[in-house]
Amino acid sequence: MGFLNIRFLDIIDILLVAFLLYQLYMLIKGTVAINIFVGIFSTYLIWLIAKALNMQLLSNILGQVMGVGVIALLIVFHQEIRRFLFLIGTRYFSKRNFTLEYLFSYFITDSSSSLDCLPIVQACKNMAKTKTGALIVISKDSKLDAYMPSGDVINSDTTCRILETIFFKNSPLHDGAILITGNKILAAACVLPVSESTELSKSLGLRHRAALGISEITDAYVIIVSEETGNISTARFGVIRTNISADELLKSLDNTFSTKREQDSSVTEESLSEALR
Repeated sequence: MGFLNIRFLDIIDILLVAFLLYQLYMLIKGTVAINIFVGIFSTYLIWLIAKALNMQLLSNILGQVMGVGVIALLIVFHQEIRRFLFLIGTRYFSKRNFTLEYLFSYFITDSSSSLDCLPIVQACKNMAKTKTGALIVISKDSKLDAYMPSGDVINSDTTCRILETIFFKNSPLHDGAILITGNKILAAACVLPVSESTELSKSLGLRHRAALGISEITDAYVIIVSEETGNISTARFGVIRTNISADELLKSLDNTFSTKREQDSSVTEESLSEALR
């Protein structure tokens, strides 16, 4: 019998803990939360040193702080904890073959699974040419109803002309985001939560930061058209892609959503790219 008796379950335990710590680090990296975490960890180390050196007064004071540490963590890191649980739930446990939605898919029709993305891509391409700023949030599984009261309810079909009209610089609805579910524009001029990430490029403005913010707390697909450069960007799951082409946007939307074109084999990717030209 060796000095250490390591079981196979112990290895799995270590790997799971390492995975969870890595995911937690990726969530707080580049935000002010990482500085708070370093402060809490430093306080914990000082408490251990004070106990080891038998410094009664300091160890008692820090011990009281550590005693309510769990509650303090929940209060200080409530946004990060929410993002962490959301990440686990959406990326690893919300697959189609794992949800009740799939089990009842033969009886329930989901409008969000039939997104016609061609009008959206065409509008983004046109607005990019004229450097018209735009912020488009397309829901997938997460509901966007909580952000509708901050804007104006529209509830119209998603067409290229309507999208361009909304974001026209003299339109009263252009300053804000539009929310799309399925093929319906739910609302316009909506206010979105702003990301606190410190790693976002200084060249990106408030529109990009708002797009990143909503993508951090929902699984929505967000499209941004820069008013300064005319570049098209996308944001999802807290990751932003900048300066993509209309064809790349079309393919990305096709990979994210089950579009109507999947039901029409006569429509090819080439014909869609040709329609964007």
